[in-house]
Amino acid sequence: MISLKATKRADRCSSIDMIPAVLYGPSIENINLEVDGKEFEKVFKSAGESLIELEVDGKKYSVMIYDTQHDPMTIGVIHADFYQPDLKHEVETEIPLELIGIAPAVSLGGTIITNLHELTVKALPKDLPAKIEVDVSGLVAFGNHIMVKDLKLPKGVTAVSHSDEVIVQIVTPANVEVELAPLVADTEVTTPEEEKKETE
Repeated sequence: MISLKATKRADRCSSIDMIPAVLYGPSIENINLEVDGKEFEKVFKSAGESLIELEVDGKKYSVMIYDTQHDPMTIGVIHADFYQPDLKHEVETEIPLELIGIAPAVSLGGTIITNLHELTVKALPKDLPAKIEVDVSGLVAFGNHIMVKDLKLPKGVTAVSHSDEVIVQIVTPANVEVELAPLVADTEVTTPEEEKKETE
């Protein structure tokens, strides 16, 4: 299990290298903490929302990095929430998906489109993986795809996402814009001027 050290804080962090955090859970009172920013980034990148060992002034807690707040300018983490779950009960969370392998259909001119970047799963805290791999080496022709139900999940992990939801697919060059349209639409930002025109 990946470990991270933290110290209790009364109010502000002791230095600019530290970020504020809080530890909470069903069986403990909230504890205000501070952690080294660089060390936290390393742990978060490796562990994601899987279980880690948090050491606070010599006492160890099995926790999840439950939430983070980021600086809108630098994208760096400016606050973190550590949650100590009941280890005997399942939790529901999102696990990042990582594509591995090479899709043969791409060499034929196909384009691989990723529709799902995270998978909602349920498992005991100790069974939560840091990531779930999606092997695309079986995508050999246009139209091939991988659904949630096709994944080989770790033991004890159950997918909450719809089983027929498509994670990745291979499309022909002519259909790329059609397939990407819904994904682009989800990321479009409406300006105040555009909102005003829509309401007029």
